Amino acid sequence: MLRCFRVPLAILLLALSITSSHAFRKYRHPKIKSSVYLSPKFVLDQGSVVDKYYYNIDFPRGHIAIKGFNAEVIDEAGHPVPLHETYLHHWVLERYYQRLNSTNPEHDDLKHNEPHRILVRNSGICQNNSVNQYYGLGSETRGTNTDVPDPFGIEVGNPADIPAGYEEGWFLNVHAIDTRGVEDKLGCTECRCDLYNVSKDEHGRPLRPDYIGGLRCCYDHTQCRLREDSEGAKRNLYLRYTVKWIDWDEFIVPVKIYILDVTDTWKRLANSTGQNSEHECHVEYNVEPCSTSGMTDNRCTDSKRISLIMPTGGYIVYGVAHQHSGGLGSALYGEDGRVLCSSIPTYGQGKEAGNEAGYIVGMSTCYPQPGSVKINVGEILILESNYSSAQRHTGIMGLVYILVAEQLPKPRLSLRVPIAKQVNKGWK
Repeated sequence: MLRCFRVPLAILLLALSITSSHAFRKYRHPKIKSSVYLSPKFVLDQGSVVDKYYYNIDFPRGHIAIKGFNAEVIDEAGHPVPLHETYLHHWVLERYYQRLNSTNPEHDDLKHNEPHRILVRNSGICQNNSVNQYYGLGSETRGTNTDVPDPFGIEVGNPADIPAGYEEGWFLNVHAIDTRGVEDKLGCTECRCDLYNVSKDEHGRPLRPDYIGGLRCCYDHTQCRLREDSEGAKRNLYLRYTVKWIDWDEFIVPVKIYILDVTDTWKRLANSTGQNSEHECHVEYNVEPCSTSGMTDNRCTDSKRISLIMPTGGYIVYGVAHQHSGGLGSALYGEDGRVLCSSIPTYGQGKEAGNEAGYIVGMSTCYPQPGSVKINVGEILILESNYSSAQRHTGIMGLVYILVAEQLPKPRLSLRVPIAKQVNKGWK
């Protein structure tokens, strides 16, 4: 009896070993693919601005999990361009569904009485077509890790989610400012209206008298004030972007993207517990100098805080903040005061691309142990954004980007007790 049982038991254990080894490899070591692409060419002259939207960009297709996305500005020779020459105010990546075989968006919309393009937003919490992106960074892009930890991924391309008659597409918004030969580099990158000599926004609407700097003054084709001795030439540039992904499978845990904005002026809807709220994210704000004497005081800090209610719960698996020059860091706190994520800027010390003195060249990221940082449904979070107020800053931002998993990874293998019991019985 003993000899007869040994062979089936060995076969059983070998089968379990092969199965568990295969599952372990897929769960822990998926094959990450990576591709590098170029945006269409954009041209910049001294002090000029581009704010371009490139639709239907090159991007991996199919049902996949995005594992990372990053970008940088390069010249025609493929060399990285430093921030003190071309300041990358921001790039953002957004997703949409586009009607199949569409060639004329406006005509198609009238013909089908349906939108040519449907924007697919992140999970929130901003509204009114604000902060919709899946990814987005600025000057910090070269030194900021955007990788999504295993076994998590941003799910896209699922055929079940794409409306009939549509296909998935992606677009890039690239906002870059050429600061060669300008009178005031910081003022140009902070979009001070007086340096751009504008009194109307890109749609021709008059600016408010108290609007002294920000995105409404440095839109596409605007020009920042040059020094009289400025010399330079136009040049062709590109945004080089890298996408990392894996093919979707059952072992990947999907995450939701939430972008929180310290300028959000939200209000709770009537008879709501807080999960239903109206959010108006203004995206940018100003910091006034702490000293009225005109003397610089490096000890001054402007701290802006806001309370926000999370509509859903889950586990934070990644977090990072976005700030501009002058930023000192941002933090996200739970309702009980615990730190959910703290993100601190790194400032460059040299002249080479990726280490430009005076510019934020990286933001620290949060990678908590899965399951260790939980947000409850309807929890009140505190977002804090800190800037130096040694001098005035205009058009600055205080965003925090988090990836939230609604569930934790399932156990990879379970050798159930009943099997062991059956084996024990067989030996008797």
